[in-house]
Amino acid sequence: MTAWTGRFSERMAHVRASEIRELLKLLDQPDILSFAGGIPDPVLFPTERIAALYAEVLAEAGAQALQYSVSEGLPELRRWIAARMTADGTPCDEGNIVITAGSQQALDLIGKLFLGRGSTVMVERPTYMGALGAFNAYEPAYADLAGEVPAAARLAYVVPDFANPSGRTMPRRERERLLAHADAHDLVVIEDGAYRDLRFAGTAEPSLIALDVARSGGIENARTLYCGTFSKTLSPALRLGWVCAPRAVIDKLVLLKQGCDLHVSTINQMVAARVVAEGYEVHLERLRGHYRERASAMQTALARHMPMGVTWSKPQGGMFVWLQIPEGLDGAQLLEAALAEERVAFVPGAPFFAVGAEPNTLRLSYSLPSPAEIDEGVRRLGRLIEGRLAYAGSNAARAATGRA
Repeated sequence: MTAWTGRFSERMAHVRASEIRELLKLLDQPDILSFAGGIPDPVLFPTERIAALYAEVLAEAGAQALQYSVSEGLPELRRWIAARMTADGTPCDEGNIVITAGSQQALDLIGKLFLGRGSTVMVERPTYMGALGAFNAYEPAYADLAGEVPAAARLAYVVPDFANPSGRTMPRRERERLLAHADAHDLVVIEDGAYRDLRFAGTAEPSLIALDVARSGGIENARTLYCGTFSKTLSPALRLGWVCAPRAVIDKLVLLKQGCDLHVSTINQMVAARVVAEGYEVHLERLRGHYRERASAMQTALARHMPMGVTWSKPQGGMFVWLQIPEGLDGAQLLEAALAEERVAFVPGAPFFAVGAEPNTLRLSYSLPSPAEIDEGVRRLGRLIEGRLAYAGSNAARAATGRA
């Protein structure tokens, strides 16, 4: 039998399984109330429209739809994205856009382009663990975005709108301070805009790339690379994302993409281009209303069922609430008990920290459960946390009286 372990490259020592990918398997268990997977509610997919467009595209341009295409991506889809980025404050054209297989591939290509062994990525605490997974293969170090900038720092990675996992939105003043910091230390800023279109409350902040373009005089002078995706708004299975960046960066990403998958599915791009050309804003409003209802149900349930000492975020968009539970409790241990005793799933918070993990944290997603399921799941989780706190308090009391 071939011994494979010693044959793998050294970089594989830095590649680890995604805890979220493993937790998604729980969704196949019908008795689990899951707040784990931050995935879109399938009732929101424009299924009938997409089905009709596949038939339409095949009938009208079947040979082209099933053929190889350019690595940069379908020109009409890139033009639409460029127009949308322009309307959102980032004047650009299709030459500033490359289509990727979701924003996850964008992060991988960016890591490959900028990172070498020992390069440092500045990240928030907590941060998106999928980004860590994309960067880890290139053997970087990580540092807290709020701390000192190491000499080896190359990138700053942020999710400024409704962050995964925290649900936090970065205020404008903080965005401007980050860009000034990046200028001072010559950092490339990666703006992950996966949830930007899912604002259901409050006032929109300008994107980092829009602020950067305004201060630098144009996209070709900017240091921010914007990663967008249709996975949260149309369908994850289309595997369509994009990078908006200076042409010098786009050109290099295209070269890397040619060594990776040549191009994203032609027919998927053609269908998406037609989907977004008509009624996209109406579709987004439907999504926002849906997630507004679910987020409200989550906030109500948390206020009703969580014991004293538990705090949580109040997002204005996106799919996530971040909980901090009292010190002494561990999210991973709590998940094990939640599955066994209450049949509730969530994501422990520790894997979202590249540095300085806080185990007494967890992420809840409200994107899939109904309001009734949200209330019941939070009730069960609150009961479990309260029981663990009572048990810890009882042990502390026994220890204090010398009976432990």
